[in-house]
Amino acid sequence: MLLSNGLSTVPCRSVSPLRDLGYLVARITSNKPPRSDPVSLQLSQFTKSLTVETAFTVLAVAKALKAKGKDVVELEIGDSPFDSTASAKSSGTQAIANNQSHYCPSPGLPEFRDAAAKFVREEFGIPAEAKNVVVGPGAKVFEQFFCEAFLDPNDGVLVFSPYFPTYTPNILRRGARAVFKPLKQSNGFRPAIADIEAFLRDDPKPKAIFLNSPHNPTGGVQTEQDLREIADLIRGKNIAVLSDEPYCHMVWKGKHHSLLAQPGMMEQCVAAYTFSKSYSMSGWRLGFAVSSAEIVDSISKMINTTLSCTPPIVQLAGKAALERDSAERDAVMAKFREKVVLLTNGLNQIDGFKTLDPTATFYVFPNVAPICNRLGIKSHGLALYLLEGADDHFGVACLGGECFGEAGGGFLRFSCAEPNDRLQQAVDFIPVALSRTDRIAAYLETHPQFRLTTPYSVEG
Repeated sequence: MLLSNGLSTVPCRSVSPLRDLGYLVARITSNKPPRSDPVSLQLSQFTKSLTVETAFTVLAVAKALKAKGKDVVELEIGDSPFDSTASAKSSGTQAIANNQSHYCPSPGLPEFRDAAAKFVREEFGIPAEAKNVVVGPGAKVFEQFFCEAFLDPNDGVLVFSPYFPTYTPNILRRGARAVFKPLKQSNGFRPAIADIEAFLRDDPKPKAIFLNSPHNPTGGVQTEQDLREIADLIRGKNIAVLSDEPYCHMVWKGKHHSLLAQPGMMEQCVAAYTFSKSYSMSGWRLGFAVSSAEIVDSISKMINTTLSCTPPIVQLAGKAALERDSAERDAVMAKFREKVVLLTNGLNQIDGFKTLDPTATFYVFPNVAPICNRLGIKSHGLALYLLEGADDHFGVACLGGECFGEAGGGFLRFSCAEPNDRLQQAVDFIPVALSRTDRIAAYLETHPQFRLTTPYSVEG
């Protein structure tokens, strides 16, 4: 009797089944061709060029130090320390109980789109209807979708620096060019209209502008007059604007204004909003964008072909927050303002720190160029020294301004996402840390990449 193994014909011997199986395995293995070396799979040049949001990198360092027993005041990440609002939580759990856990339309639930349109209409004067709203997991994803909607290779994109660090990877993803213009502390970190005029006039292929107001990391706010002038400059031109507005409820002086409220801007602008800040829902991953129906339809197709949809459970929680939690939201915003004032006043008492009066957001962005120049350390090196090197048992986690672009060099960014007593601990610790020049020298010996070779400009 013969048995075929697919490689050769093997005679069956009158032996036990186990011995026979071992014989077959040995024969089959001996007939296999020799293994070749694995192919070295190459990543794309774009993937190799990717940069990340440094706050999450420093967050990981802070968590690792805390796991080893170090006491760290975490002012590096822009996350709310407060609970999600009450209606969001109750409606989210009710949606789970009601089995709202299936696919929904890619642009979003009709009832959520209705609620979001009403929200921006009533709060910001944006002439939106449900057809002008598209839902996504937070606001950040709309950076990518905006770039895919409008940018072609070599298009110029005006970005004001310091800037939110995920802008540039999304621009580069499309082979477009980021054109940087600085934001100045002396101008309240507001974009200069002259810089926009120069971009439109001088760039060989101007196509888009990234605006972020209220601004992360600086806390700057564009005025309604600023937005009116920008709208007048671009109206009717082949220029698209991403208006990034996550901190729309964190304006401490005046009120928030959106470019979308200006005539004709729905056809040229995509405004992005999130529930992470206003409603303390960062982990829910919920946001939405507002634009013309045509642009919203295009972004909906991108969501269809990537994310399918945003979970309906999350959308129903967000709808409830929009409709029922404004009083709770505003009370939490008042607590954030108290934190910003505490931290700003405390830092301004430290020699070498210069911080503007709080205008918006829950960040404080002091100019520390004199300190960096005196100590010979880059601002992000100073930030990591406060975390890692200043003390064996206590540290403060923050970010160097260059994490947000070259124009941020000589600044630090502090989030206020800790209890007030912890903010005070951080303020009290910083002068002590700066006085330990031996520790600073030792830190630079082991971290030479943070040596400052060219002094920062002291003017912000």
